Amino acid sequence: MPRVLITDKLGSYGAAKRALMPDVEHRKSRYLNNRAENSHRPTRRRERQMQRFKSARQAQRFLSAHAFIHGHFHPRRHLKTARRYRATRAAAFRIWDQETCTQTTA
Repeated sequence: MPRVLITDKLGSYGAAKRALMPDVEHRKSRYLNNRAENSHRPTRRRERQMQRFKSARQAQRFLSAHAFIHGHFHPRRHLKTARRYRATRAAAFRIWDQETCTQTTA
């Protein structure tokens, strides 16, 4: 059982703390380095991305498709040589053109 619980000033933390750990001291601060708060970063990043969507379901549908396409066109550059990176990108665009049936006119 922890002695102190440190969170930011989000109101729902107080209610959860009272239900789960009523005897633990609760400090609210956005400046204290708290490992539990840092674990929320991916969640908050997803919430920030969802701002322009009407629902969480719509955001999830878009982001799941977007993540696949983004990964296809943005290979992990730091793991490849320049020549290999260019070849990977060229292959990605060839596959995209083939799958979407786009025709380029020269």
